Amino acid sequence: MERTQTTSAPHAALPGGTGPQAAADRDRRRAVRRMKTIATGLLLTVALIYVLAKWAGASGAGGWAGYVAAAAEAGMVGALADWFAVTALFKRPMGLPIPHTAIIPTKKDQLGQSLGEFVGENFLSDEVVRRRLRSVGIGRRLGGWLAEPRNADRVTAELSTALRGALTVLRDADVQAVVGEAITRRADAQEIAPGLGSMLGKIVADGGHRRVVDLICARAHDWLVTHGDSVMSAVSGGAPGWTPRFVDRKVGDRVYKELLRFVTEMRDMPEHPARGALDRFLTDFATDLRTDPDTRARVERLKSEVLGRGEVQDLIASAWNAVRAMIVAAAEDEHSELRQRARAALLSLGRRLAHDERLQGKVDGWLEGAAVYVVTTYQHEITALITDTVASWDAEQTSRKIEAHIGRDLQFIRINGTVVGALAGLGIYAVSQAFGW
Repeated sequence: MERTQTTSAPHAALPGGTGPQAAADRDRRRAVRRMKTIATGLLLTVALIYVLAKWAGASGAGGWAGYVAAAAEAGMVGALADWFAVTALFKRPMGLPIPHTAIIPTKKDQLGQSLGEFVGENFLSDEVVRRRLRSVGIGRRLGGWLAEPRNADRVTAELSTALRGALTVLRDADVQAVVGEAITRRADAQEIAPGLGSMLGKIVADGGHRRVVDLICARAHDWLVTHGDSVMSAVSGGAPGWTPRFVDRKVGDRVYKELLRFVTEMRDMPEHPARGALDRFLTDFATDLRTDPDTRARVERLKSEVLGRGEVQDLIASAWNAVRAMIVAAAEDEHSELRQRARAALLSLGRRLAHDERLQGKVDGWLEGAAVYVVTTYQHEITALITDTVASWDAEQTSRKIEAHIGRDLQFIRINGTVVGALAGLGIYAVSQAFGW
């Protein structure tokens, strides 16, 4: 009878060297030893029965002894043959250098290569992956799962956590530099004058600028009413020194009143000539922005000067801090608009996926395409992982590991071989006796 012995091996030799996996391996080895004891005990039993049957036959016990002896003899042959076959998988029987024995230790690398090729051909092919994913119906199942409010809440929470983590990991200086460079490069690469001209022309054509003019006129009127003395003092102060003071005051008062009247009329008269002149000016300016090369060139120079100022660059860079703080706060708040909209979007997507076969087909097609791409692109790496992992295992430890997992079932082969051999021997002996052979 064989004796199973465990030896230590490098940690990298096989997984599960310690912990729960090691305990499970010890339990499996004990089960294998128990089954070996039973199978060997059955072999010894039929051997004893053979000896007793032969002794009984020689003592004149009758014809039944021959039948028993034949059955026991064939049972021993079957048990020994199957013992040899099972033992030859893991070691050389009785240490003899018999060809094609100790298959697992000596053919470990070839078995790993064959296993990798088998997995690659039967599990990592385009057709197999597509057929399997199509039969699963991932789109429909995903839709039904997302349509449940508790699942949508869970996904929303996980996405919020991931978003906060990503924003925390990112370095502000790097992001600010990227954002600033992107905005500046985009602004430099695209001429803005034609776009501004089109926008201004549309605003003037729709009368959208009139509210701005109304606001400016109203504020100007209020300012003049409040600061009348300042206006008159400014006019009087700009008069020549040789003019009399009362004349300066009269001129200043007159200028103030005319200015106030003009602003008041512009405020109260939508058809005031000055408003019409302003409309014509804005219309002509919008046209120049679109068509006049000089105007467009001046706008581009002004744009470059503005973008080149340090204050503008600082403003662009600081925008990231504001955006990040806003997003983090929204992600942390369960009742924020961001999370509520994300949850609603997930629920809506789930309901559509659960019932819209066309959308299900699209999602399944995307997933199939992605899976097939990964499998076909990295098939060699996946199979090489299996082959290289098996090749790195210690041969003796590999043999013991495999025996611990399947050895118990293999011992049933020995038991079955003993029983089937005995029945076959009994049948052959009975036929021989029946025909007088």
